[in-house]
Amino acid sequence: MKIKLLFILLIAFSLLLCSCEEPEGIEENKKYETINLNVYNWGEYISDEDDEEYGLFDVNAGFEEYFNENLADKYGFYVKVNYSTYATNEDMFAKLSNSAVAYDIVIPSDYMIQKMIAHDMLLPLDFSIITNYGNISDEFKNMYYDPSNTFSVPYTYGMVGIIYNAEFVKEEDVAGESWNLLWNQNANGEALNYQGKILQFNNPRDAFATAMYKEGININSHNPEDWEKALEELKKQKPILQGYVNDEIFNKMKSASAWISSYYAGDFLTMAADNTDLRFYYPSEGTNYFVDALCIPKTSRNPEIANEYINYMIGLEAATANALYIGYASPNKAVLESEYYQEMLDYNYSIYDDEENCLVDAWQVLYGKSKTEANENYPFNPAYEDYYKDENVDIQTHVTALWETLKTENSTELWIHITSIVIVLGVLGLAIHSTYIKKKRSKFYRDRDRELRKQKQMKK
Repeated sequence: MKIKLLFILLIAFSLLLCSCEEPEGIEENKKYETINLNVYNWGEYISDEDDEEYGLFDVNAGFEEYFNENLADKYGFYVKVNYSTYATNEDMFAKLSNSAVAYDIVIPSDYMIQKMIAHDMLLPLDFSIITNYGNISDEFKNMYYDPSNTFSVPYTYGMVGIIYNAEFVKEEDVAGESWNLLWNQNANGEALNYQGKILQFNNPRDAFATAMYKEGININSHNPEDWEKALEELKKQKPILQGYVNDEIFNKMKSASAWISSYYAGDFLTMAADNTDLRFYYPSEGTNYFVDALCIPKTSRNPEIANEYINYMIGLEAATANALYIGYASPNKAVLESEYYQEMLDYNYSIYDDEENCLVDAWQVLYGKSKTEANENYPFNPAYEDYYKDENVDIQTHVTALWETLKTENSTELWIHITSIVIVLGVLGLAIHSTYIKKKRSKFYRDRDRELRKQKQMKK
């Protein structure tokens, strides 16, 4: 009887667990089966928490509820979002190229979208479903990576700038707003004193760009010599760096273990929220910008639902929550024109002192300069428009090799070399001394034993 009761309880518990996994908006007696929509995105790149105070809600749960209440009858099934993340565009590309998992949504960067189109990896979008496409600003349509707007819908965008800690970095040292600061110099090329407190990108695309913008070199150059010139600049920079970083920058800059770095404007706002001494500028020589966009891989098993997902994500409510959560600039004009977004952006990210003077204006950081204005002194196209095309694969290979050269080349300081040599010589000297003492002692004992033997013989 006890076994039968235990069996009944186990069944009831299992049913309870199953019911807890149902997506939002499904009634207890559901009419349809549930399918998974596989979404593959960057980490920390979507609003996934309910926090009304900061204008956030879980947009994946919101899409499930919206679909299951309004579109389930149209399509004949319910939807559950299966969400996973990647660290880099290259990781995502490799996963889609080799994985058996059929992803329905990916959010690559501009250059990677261009590459995926060239490799026939994306499906054309259905704009009869994506009716919110009018929310996207005209500035972000007909982009170089998708000139006919066939395969992508912009999600976020941003530009790279310099982050510095105003408590330690002198105001006069950043007055010229130059890339030189990353080389421990002011805008006039005069040496500063921030060695060991400077960070650099830990990827070739962004790291080489810092040197090429600084020196006025075309970042779309097909000439290997241009990239080698940039390498020489990075070699000059390497001895004064604390290190090469990606996500590690957040802790280093927030904790003030590093004082200067290049990074994305939206991420600066996130860091500054935890360290109010941090400041930001776009370098006067010009800077790179990026666009990340929603796409549907050709392997998608649910392309219609993927189009519905894209349409939902560029609707005002979801797009606003995502813009506030991520902190990057939004290409969605409905968001930008929203007073609610403007107020919440200021509330979430702007920094004021005790007298209510604005020290960091979040709107100015994200939207104060257009990509054209930020690059008015740069004589070339400021985006990687041609670099990742297939016909330029030799340049890609060359740049990758240069990057490996930079990362593996020994740039250890002279004093470290000297210290190492002294230690080696000391160990060697100790070994020689030890051997000498052993030999001397051995000779002493042999001589002593010989003398004792002589004395014994004389006594006999």
